[in-house]
Amino acid sequence: MTDPRPMLVELSFKAKTYDIDYAGIVHNTVYIRWLEDLRLKIMDDYYPFDKMLANNQSPILERTEINYRFPLRIFEEVSGQMWVSKLGKARWEVQAEFIRDGLVVTQAKQTGYFIDLERFRPIRIPEAMRTQWEQDGG
Repeated sequence: MTDPRPMLVELSFKAKTYDIDYAGIVHNTVYIRWLEDLRLKIMDDYYPFDKMLANNQSPILERTEINYRFPLRIFEEVSGQMWVSKLGKARWEVQAEFIRDGLVVTQAKQTGYFIDLERFRPIRIPEAMRTQWEQDGG
């Protein structure tokens, strides 16, 4: 049995000339941008920002951990996958993988929480997110 990947999203990325460092491999900051794209896709699909802002809520990123297993080079394409791996009362965790030709080249984990934009204080996970996560096997 495979591990569930609640709220799974997937995007394709291609390393461009401005993504590489002096050694000819994709710079580590590029992965941060790709993780942001994947996280925004989760929000677009499951709790869009217009609804969040109407409720005076916003997600806050607290931590990013990345395990670079194999380098990516210019013009190589990867599939990025991200899913919500944990959902507590107030904190969330997403995990991500970047896959090239069936090989996981990079793994990442990010944690965060939601805040009330008026008080800038943490709040409980929005019900729309929790319901979807539970429906997806979380």
